[in-house]
Amino acid sequence: MERARVKDWLIGATGMVLVLVAAVAILWLAVSAPAGSAEPGPAPSPGAESEPTPDAAPPGDLGEDETWLADLALDAGTVVTAGSTLRDVRAVGQDVVTGPGGLIAGRLTVDATVPFEVVAAELGEGTVVRPADDGQATVVRTVEALGRELQVVATGTVEVDAGRLVMEPRSIDFGGPDFLSAAVAAVVRTFVTIEHTIEGLPEGLVLQDVTVQDDGFRANLSGEDVNLAS
Repeated sequence: MERARVKDWLIGATGMVLVLVAAVAILWLAVSAPAGSAEPGPAPSPGAESEPTPDAAPPGDLGEDETWLADLALDAGTVVTAGSTLRDVRAVGQDVVTGPGGLIAGRLTVDATVPFEVVAAELGEGTVVRPADDGQATVVRTVEALGRELQVVATGTVEVDAGRLVMEPRSIDFGGPDFLSAAVAAVVRTFVTIEHTIEGLPEGLVLQDVTVQDDGFRANLSGEDVNLAS
């Protein structure tokens, strides 16, 4: 009797194992495809593109305590430091060596978005920075000029100047008579001019290009022999 129970238990256990194996096989077939028939994957996220280093080869003087990486990519939704906030950050390093001297990228490209509110905070409390037509940016803030408070709306093209993100107004509107525009514009221009230095990234990166997006300024930076971590 006892042997019969053991035999029945073994038969039942074996059946369960076979069912599990069959289920796993069916699941594998459902979620996979034959080798060589895979469809193209999703497009890479916007930002710096990771391109293979042509004829990549480690340096001849690579030390025994060093490691070489041909390419290194990093994506981060938000990067926050003591003095800066960046969003949608995409960094691509090439010819990267890590060792006692730190983590050095022979070439580094970074794309990141500087939120409008970060730039607005530098101009003063209550300032609003927003996108404008034709790829421009608009600054709206209240300033004191000639003994009066004026709400100024300034619009201009965003450019790179000496490694900084700069918007010098091409039009300034404060709702006053036209004959006062020139005089008042000269007084308030400084208060609505953007001169922003992108912080929170490794030293050695230089701002190359900037465009205006719906959520901020999209900046492209690059540099050589950049120390990523010491």
